Amino acid sequence: MAFLMKSMLSNQVKNLGLGGGGEEKKEENAPSDPAAAAGMTREEYEEYQKQMVEEKMERDAAFVQKKAERACLRVHLREKYRLPKSELDENQIQMAGDDVDLPEDLQKMVAEDQVEEEDKDSILAQLQNIQNMDMDTIKEKAQATFTEIKQAAEQKCSVM
Repeated sequence: MAFLMKSMLSNQVKNLGLGGGGEEKKEENAPSDPAAAAGMTREEYEEYQKQMVEEKMERDAAFVQKKAERACLRVHLREKYRLPKSELDENQIQMAGDDVDLPEDLQKMVAEDQVEEEDKDSILAQLQNIQNMDMDTIKEKAQATFTEIKQAAEQKCSVM
């Protein structure tokens, strides 16, 4: 209750101009020069501003480079899994100047994946997979493939 009375009375007193004008005086005394407000000379302030701009440009360049590296990784994965291309990724790579490579740790991971896929694609790996399958599954796959080929041939050939 006391807080409510105090805030109501102080607002009324401010409106009358009898008190509370300290805020207005502070605004009037503020220096218009940003260098003086920062406590520096004009030359120091200009140098400081130049450094800030240079640092911002470096951060922006590093950010664009990282975005391009990520886009490069996404492009690689899209190619690997035969997914549709993204124009956004291609634009990000072009903005970075087309000199974007995958980071070393990602290159190692990609190389390991390629070695694993090559092992899976070898004849020995396929033979091992056949040994693990049962004959019913193989027959079903063969029949499904034969049916698909037959349907495709019927659609393309008018004699059949």
